[in-house]
Amino acid sequence: MRHLIRALFLLSLFTLAGLAQAADNPKKIVDAYMAAWNAHDAEKAASYMAKDVEYFDVTVGTPQKGHDAARDNVIKVFVNAVPDLKWKMNGTPIVSKDGIAFQWTFSGTNTGAWDAQTPATNKPLSFDGVSFVKVKGGKIVYQGDYYDALGLHKQLGW
Repeated sequence: MRHLIRALFLLSLFTLAGLAQAADNPKKIVDAYMAAWNAHDAEKAASYMAKDVEYFDVTVGTPQKGHDAARDNVIKVFVNAVPDLKWKMNGTPIVSKDGIAFQWTFSGTNTGAWDAQTPATNKPLSFDGVSFVKVKGGKIVYQGDYYDALGLHKQLGW
């Protein structure tokens, strides 16, 4: 009986360790995060971010600091401006124990306003970029996006 209890204890430890490892797997976290973007669910996408996340969009230059700022000033802006958005990872990402780097393509149609001064163009768009994402404790703590903003602006007629 002691051997059975010991075996069950060890099995539970290995199971919990496996779950913890899966929770910190940057590729799985980013896949789920991108799926939320592609479902056009800003709240769900933001749920993968730490409270103190830093989101850096190179075209803006000023990082968004904190979960709410990243959600409201980046994710919601794109989801609202491009409600049919598709964000696709291209090629094989570079994955480490605490981060991931990957190339991507973002596409859709700009049918929503970007902000009060930038109305919808109703034009299709598609642009490529690279993201660097750091993960800690199962949450995104940093995201840096680098992409062709000039090409995007030309497609939208800006």
